[in-house]
Amino acid sequence: MEPHTHFIECRASLPRNMIENSMFEEEPDVVDLDKDSTAFPALEPDEVVYEPRSSRLLVRGLGENDLDDEEEDYESSARLLGMSFMNRSSTHNPSSSPYNRQAPPRSCSCSSARMLVVGVFILVLVASMAMALYFLPGCTFTKVGVCANSSTPMEPSYPNSTNGELFPWNELRLPASVRPVNYDLSLTPNLTSMTFTGRTVINMTILHDTKRIVLHSSELNITKATFQDKSVEVKVLEYKPWQQIAVSFPEDLKVGQVCVLTLDYAANLSHTYDGFYNSSYNDKTGAKRVLAATQFEPQAARKAFPCFDEPAFKATFLVRITREPGYITLSNMPQAKTTTLPSGLLEDEFEQTGVNMSTYLVAFIVANFTSITRNVSNTLVSVYSVPEKKEHTHYALDTASTLLHFYNTFFHIDYPLRKLDLVAIPDFLAGAMENWGLITFRETSLLVGNQSSPLDKQLIANVVAHELAHQWFGNLVTMRWWNDLWLNEGFATYWQYTSLMTEFPQLDLDNVFLGVRFKAMAKDCLNSSHPVSVSSQVTTPEQVSEMFDSVTYEKGASLLLMLKTTLPDGQFRKGLIKYLDNYRGSNTVTEDLWNSLTQVGQESVSDMMRTWTLQNGFPLVTVSRMGGHVTLTQEHFLLSADNATHTSNLWHIPVTYVNDSCSSAPSCRQIFTLRNKTATLNVSDSVKWLKFNYMNTGFYIVHYGDEGWATLIDALKTDINTLTPHDRASLIHNIFALSRLGRVSFRQVLNLLDYATSETETAPLTEALSQLSSVYRLLDKRQEQRLVARMKVYIWGHFGQLMDSQDWGEEESVSRQELRSVLLEMACSLGRQNCTDQATALYDQWTNSNQTKQIPGDLQRVVFSTAAQSDLRWLSLMEAYSSTTYDSEKRKILQALASTQDPQSIVWILSTGLEGGIIQTQELPLVISTMSDGFAGHLLVWEFVKENWDRIIEKFPVGSYPIQSIIKSTTSQFSTQTHLEEVQRFFSSLKERGSQMRSVQEALETIRLNQLWMDRNLPTLRIWL
Repeated sequence: MEPHTHFIECRASLPRNMIENSMFEEEPDVVDLDKDSTAFPALEPDEVVYEPRSSRLLVRGLGENDLDDEEEDYESSARLLGMSFMNRSSTHNPSSSPYNRQAPPRSCSCSSARMLVVGVFILVLVASMAMALYFLPGCTFTKVGVCANSSTPMEPSYPNSTNGELFPWNELRLPASVRPVNYDLSLTPNLTSMTFTGRTVINMTILHDTKRIVLHSSELNITKATFQDKSVEVKVLEYKPWQQIAVSFPEDLKVGQVCVLTLDYAANLSHTYDGFYNSSYNDKTGAKRVLAATQFEPQAARKAFPCFDEPAFKATFLVRITREPGYITLSNMPQAKTTTLPSGLLEDEFEQTGVNMSTYLVAFIVANFTSITRNVSNTLVSVYSVPEKKEHTHYALDTASTLLHFYNTFFHIDYPLRKLDLVAIPDFLAGAMENWGLITFRETSLLVGNQSSPLDKQLIANVVAHELAHQWFGNLVTMRWWNDLWLNEGFATYWQYTSLMTEFPQLDLDNVFLGVRFKAMAKDCLNSSHPVSVSSQVTTPEQVSEMFDSVTYEKGASLLLMLKTTLPDGQFRKGLIKYLDNYRGSNTVTEDLWNSLTQVGQESVSDMMRTWTLQNGFPLVTVSRMGGHVTLTQEHFLLSADNATHTSNLWHIPVTYVNDSCSSAPSCRQIFTLRNKTATLNVSDSVKWLKFNYMNTGFYIVHYGDEGWATLIDALKTDINTLTPHDRASLIHNIFALSRLGRVSFRQVLNLLDYATSETETAPLTEALSQLSSVYRLLDKRQEQRLVARMKVYIWGHFGQLMDSQDWGEEESVSRQELRSVLLEMACSLGRQNCTDQATALYDQWTNSNQTKQIPGDLQRVVFSTAAQSDLRWLSLMEAYSSTTYDSEKRKILQALASTQDPQSIVWILSTGLEGGIIQTQELPLVISTMSDGFAGHLLVWEFVKENWDRIIEKFPVGSYPIQSIIKSTTSQFSTQTHLEEVQRFFSSLKERGSQMRSVQEALETIRLNQLWMDRNLPTLRIWL
């Protein structure tokens, strides 16, 4: 899935162990000591699956190897047990313990003292025995309070289902005893009442003897259930907190038995953006059109049909959908037949899937869409849209056709389905979703006019390339569980850039990919980050949703790039082909990937890559030189407000470097693997300087020391082309990061930027302006007006001439468009007269010509945003927003409207976006992000989010990417203790409504770091600027 980030147009503002978490991994059972053991049915030993950690207090024995793997769990349990004993011994209630006695009312008694001593001794003895039993290896407490061997079957407690009966399962993850083989789905949506009915027939096989079938269902009203013989009804129990239903049987279902469960149900079409949801749009006549579409990733297939809604439960699917004659239906497979029903409705039946797939990849749509098609390598590729936008589908079709051929050839495995649909949905939350054979998109992620700018087309190509890559990485081979989501998303992100750089070099994606690597580091340098492959708990829906972040996507892609550039030529491709071939149609964990890459090479890939995927963060490599001896030292690059360090973290770092004798060509690159804390590299005494991390393909930051930085700065001032543009951007990124860490002064940062007055390349200029913009916004939000004014003068002094020299006409080069838009947006936002005059003139020409005189696509946002600062032009922009049919243009107008500094307009846009309608709710995160950058908007937006939090999480699930974006946007520019305490109070008050999200911890951490940076740098900035 492509979370909807802002790609190029918003890049400046954007953004435990080594045990794989398997669905078949076992852990000791958990028991409820307060319940009577006779009240609960026994758990079959064959069906024990691992206990989701932290679901309740773990009372269990400590095996000989357990301390290493789950030390934190046991320490927490021990503390809680110890506290319970303390509470018992210190209670003031004389009847609360048999060991407390009330002394007779007299002043002194030796007998009483002796009894007190004896009582205390007995209490300590009992506590010690209990703790000894608790920590006895292989010992587990049972319900009757005795110590039993951990291999002894135990009787866990079970929750109550909705009808009051005991629900026969007590885990968030489903048991492994039943495996679905095929689903036969029949659905009848009613687009008038916004309801639907369905029948799901599940053919399954029994893997272990069991008396129950447990599966997922959410917000479905099960009206009838039959098992095997359809005339025999069975009772369905439901446990809503875990979105599970179950059928119990008096006798065991035996291993190898094939079963059929049929479930009839009814439900409302969802009013949010997941499950089977309703949507609407206005056609060219203004009439309202309705449709129904699906979004199931990660865990919403259960909202459309009862199913085993976990990635490893792959099956085949046959889908039937009943519709009115004025609509079409689409699903993963080609349509097989249409039957007219006695009611006059039509039933479309689709071919059964020829491949096993996970439930989150199932999709269906009922709408009034039209399409264009093309046959590519025996696959019918189609692009669907609302009829009014058919002319905007051609670029997507061309791009998809080219990329499908590329992936077929590169992976040596042909796309396995007979059709591939790309569908633009008017109301869609994610950027896109890779449903097998039926990829769904936002309109802004798929549709683009023929006259649109190359920069607009770059965005479309990015998303299409990402989703097509998923047809292999994610669909053909799927991660076993969401803790390894990076195997889907990291690969899709890597291939979106790699495929486009190969097939569409004119789109200039190498600069974008560099920015993506910088973005990933910005998140991964925080304590709140997580490993790419998470071995700790990823169980609840919120935890699963939070895996969809820049670490999973961008860091995952960055690590693959680093690995590819490290391995011998050809090994990476051969290893991936082997991985896809070995595991096609099944599920994998990260180690399966490393094994496949190792099998086609000479050295173990796993040894190196485990250090990158199983621990969070990345290394800082510090360079010191004495003549020909260069010492490299690694440590965890961790931004921390309390100066904490992770000295034990080590990585196997493929350190690449060039020197002054050969520095720009790929052949100049040399490599040295740093495995230990410190190592020495020998170079010739004649080498003047070294630049490490060539082209920034490695995921680490380099500190050269004062002398090393001074030498590199001098080299750039002497000959700017002595390093590649990517290496110059890398130096800028690294020195700003080191300043934030406190390793270099901000004076050193400014010393490096002095060379930039001669810079003309996109990558280094974009990075410099992005970093300076972040500093400027922090100062602005702190109302350091004198420093803000000086910062503006500094930016103009270094880049003003380049800003003024930009042309405002058509530009064909994507790289030049990127640079021009960044320079002019900065210039106009700072009020540079030449920029604002040009932008206003272009806007007036556009409006006076009734929008026929086109504004170049890369300039639209700066022109619209400048115009939006005028009340009159803001109103005319609002009219244009309502009337334009060009989706890329519409989105830029919305960003401009949201950039207003007028409080009344800000409040109106926020309220309208939350309600939906004129401004779709799917755009609310973008609106909030844009407003948060402005001085007037950032406090109003924060108040709006606090006041409307419950309504916001009704629209966007807790932990989802939009929620992560909203939290980051509204808090990341706070830098005072007052705001820190306010943010803490608010999120703490939410409890289960969001207080435990990782993004909240990231927000608090970021505010503390902003505080620290201000404390360190404000005094010196007042002197230097």
